[in-house]
Amino acid sequence: MPQTPPLTGILVSGGYNKNLYQSQSPAEGQGYGSAGLYYHDNILVSGSMEALIHHLVPSLDYYPDRTYIFTFLLSSRLFIHPYALLSKVCHLCVEQQRLSDPQADKIRVRQLAPKVLQLLQEWTETFPYDFRDERMMRSLKELTHRLTSGDELYRKAVHQMTQVLIRKLTNLSQYEEALVKIKATATDRLTVLKAKPQAIQRDMLSICNDPFTVAQQLTHIELERLSYIGPEEFIQAFEKKDPLDNEKVMFLHASPSGTNCCGQPELGEGGGMQGWSKWGVGRGHHLVSVSIGSVCVCVCAFVQCTFTSHQSLLITAAGMNMSPVSRLRKTWSKVKTAKFDILEHQMDPSSNFYNYRTALRGATQRSRTANSNREKIVIPFFSLLIKDIYFLNEGCSNKMQNGHVNFEKFWEMAKQVGEFMVWKKVECPFEKDRKILQYLLTAPVFSEDALYLASYESEGPENHTEKDRWKSLRCVPESQGWWGGGVPLLHSS
Repeated sequence: MPQTPPLTGILVSGGYNKNLYQSQSPAEGQGYGSAGLYYHDNILVSGSMEALIHHLVPSLDYYPDRTYIFTFLLSSRLFIHPYALLSKVCHLCVEQQRLSDPQADKIRVRQLAPKVLQLLQEWTETFPYDFRDERMMRSLKELTHRLTSGDELYRKAVHQMTQVLIRKLTNLSQYEEALVKIKATATDRLTVLKAKPQAIQRDMLSICNDPFTVAQQLTHIELERLSYIGPEEFIQAFEKKDPLDNEKVMFLHASPSGTNCCGQPELGEGGGMQGWSKWGVGRGHHLVSVSIGSVCVCVCAFVQCTFTSHQSLLITAAGMNMSPVSRLRKTWSKVKTAKFDILEHQMDPSSNFYNYRTALRGATQRSRTANSNREKIVIPFFSLLIKDIYFLNEGCSNKMQNGHVNFEKFWEMAKQVGEFMVWKKVECPFEKDRKILQYLLTAPVFSEDALYLASYESEGPENHTEKDRWKSLRCVPESQGWWGGGVPLLHSS
């Protein structure tokens, strides 16, 4: 599970030992613990929402297990707004620990402060996008002010934490602004290329004919996409309102303007999980198809991604199988099909994509023991990742019959999302080639009709059906939009 180091070495020496206080479970290993938490074999499996919130809050002699912190912060948003949860945490810290009492024992406050600050750091580090909500920032400031009042040591620690958070949120805003600029660039390029469709076929080869370099740039794009996806997006993607259960996802209709259902501002077009999906099934898929004149380069490039970007690998196979590409017999005669067979093998959907899942497990295991960033790169196939989490979510109820939260389900969900969190933190070790990145990010994405027309112009129609379609496509005015729109999904800086 994602974990953050202690806030500072000073705070640890001030009395907080991160290994000393962990989640408590019944001595018998199963049954109800304190405050209505139910355990089985020393594993928390269910509890009321109030009990789970209490279990999150540190005390003088207790600090929650970090795996629990991640799992609860991830899953709790299905039942309560993050800002409402932080408000409850603040209330418990202030009231239970008597922080609001001006006569509070300074020694007591000094013992509690590093634990609460560490919890807040876990939150801001792992779920920074929650704090795009101004209500979250207000609660954060109020609580940290109480904890650090009159103590310069803790004020410095809070300043450090806040600066890191602001830097992350600033980077996200700059990323979204860059997406807008690149979209404008792609639109301008599309206007120019409408009059010269053949230029598109020559573009990739004229920029780069080395499949290794193209593969490296694709890895840059994929890893940057991953880095901006927050773990909470996997949970929020499945939120829905059950008309028979007023408590289920009760905050869907209580969002402030311009925010998503968790009170968090929506990512701009191309941002987060939605952007990664669009890149895969939209731009990446069609880029392969558009590059009709450089099929061999594309195949070789994506084969290089076999054990790093499974996303690129599978969308390439899909793109190559599109009819406008698969019909190009003369072009395919120049391709070493043995390389394409690798793609086909990996994309075989039989046994729930057994081949792909085997390759992914192998890549994951290698990544865990790797010494270099190049060996650590693992980029999963987006659609299957979402599918697995979706079926886990749909296959198990969020609550037990007694009204308790089904925490056993959320342990498993957190395990899957936590693995993704490790993958997204890997830095790309390859040097950026701005020309190739610019092409990959801004090349126009065509409609199916436009792909067919380009295909027939590359290799003429061979039968009556193809001839009739070609004739029909040539009669369609450009203004009717058989050209697709260029929708860039990533900045290349």
